[in-house]
Amino acid sequence: MTASSPSRFVVRAGRVFDGTAFVPAAVVVENGLVVAMLDEDAAVADAAEVRVAADAVLLPGLVDSHVHVNEPGRTEWEGFGSATRAAAAGGVTTIVDMPLNSIPPTTTAGALEVKRAAAAASAHVDVGFWGGAVPENLGELGPLHEAGVYGFKCFLAPSGVDEFGHLDRAQLRQAMGEIAALGSRLIVHAEDPELLGADGALGRGYDAFLASRPATSEASAIDAVIEAARATGGRAHILHLSDARSLPAIRAARADGVDLTVETCPHYLTIIAEEIPDGASEFKCCPPIREASNRDLLWEGIVDGTIDAIVSDHSPSTVDLKRAGDGDFGLAWGGISGLQVGLSAVWTEARERGIPLETILPLFTTGPAVVAGLAVGRIAVGAPAHLAVFAPDDVVRVDARELRHRNPISAYDGRVLTGRVRRTWLRGEVVFEAGVDVADAVDAAGVPGGRLLSRGGTLAAVGEDAS
Repeated sequence: MTASSPSRFVVRAGRVFDGTAFVPAAVVVENGLVVAMLDEDAAVADAAEVRVAADAVLLPGLVDSHVHVNEPGRTEWEGFGSATRAAAAGGVTTIVDMPLNSIPPTTTAGALEVKRAAAAASAHVDVGFWGGAVPENLGELGPLHEAGVYGFKCFLAPSGVDEFGHLDRAQLRQAMGEIAALGSRLIVHAEDPELLGADGALGRGYDAFLASRPATSEASAIDAVIEAARATGGRAHILHLSDARSLPAIRAARADGVDLTVETCPHYLTIIAEEIPDGASEFKCCPPIREASNRDLLWEGIVDGTIDAIVSDHSPSTVDLKRAGDGDFGLAWGGISGLQVGLSAVWTEARERGIPLETILPLFTTGPAVVAGLAVGRIAVGAPAHLAVFAPDDVVRVDARELRHRNPISAYDGRVLTGRVRRTWLRGEVVFEAGVDVADAVDAAGVPGGRLLSRGGTLAAVGEDAS
């Protein structure tokens, strides 16, 4: 992808994350694969040398299984070029794209091919795709599954876009049964529309918005997902959990044998409702950011292993849409832009709580990989050389104008974070280096190196059919 990376090199570091702990090691890379894991100072013949600084660690490339790229159709919100640049800058080497808010939504095999064609020209990291389960395609999900999506997303409340409708309780059960028969998984935006406030203006105060999307709505919808999974034997995944008081129900369901996983997001772990200023609609998302006491309980779910993954739910839009209604939380578009800063944000909070980096790293790597059914997220012999150098003590003030997201608005703007990605490799090629515009150089060469991923582990080079 770039001329900067030799075909054979060794990365030596005093702290390499092996999936559970940091160990000193030399990671040997050849032709894009990890071919050996040796003692840190072991001799390696015919290999270029890369030494990770003593104040940094070597990580597997992160995995983000919840990203809204929005291309095609709403590319002015975000596109594959900008989203994957931001991912690389955050140490993320694999993303899985959500089936909305692009047009067309990924609810048919034909729409998936449109999405793949859009990604093929500009992906700087690897990209997989979720399919969508909507009222119109129930009973006809097989072709989309066979085309290679990693599972199916549904909403239980209105999605915010007319072309991606939500499922009622009977349709949820139908979708779960159909998807179970395919051997796939259903991932669910869990809010109960019967318990949500009416759409429309709410004013500039965050409290009114928070009250309009109460925790009871999330809890009710999660209960419905659990019962549908229990009845059908299907695999279910709860998206972007904000209501920590639903964790006991999730634990109980798992104890009963329900095949259930759950994710949360950096904004729920790092931002609290009490601190959101009036009119600051960049903080609007659904389900909403809740109170400090709720955040504490989410962190308990991180530490005790109930929560399986931390993912961005990167859901950007234009500045005009985010500022619609002059900061009225009921009128502004919902969604947090945070793909580039997730690890740094969560590590900043974890560090303040005395939680070691090793505790959160699996939730950024193997956790979301397992949710999506991807064989990535580890540094291991035979694995693709997706690697990131992370400096856990570096201090960075976020400036939304400098993030690689397409639109310069983010809930993290102005926040001081601890931890910074210094370099990211994708299959042994440098796709991000702090202070160096690697992505621009790649664009100029016309050879972005991300691959399109397909269920079953098939990889296709950008521009090839991945089905």
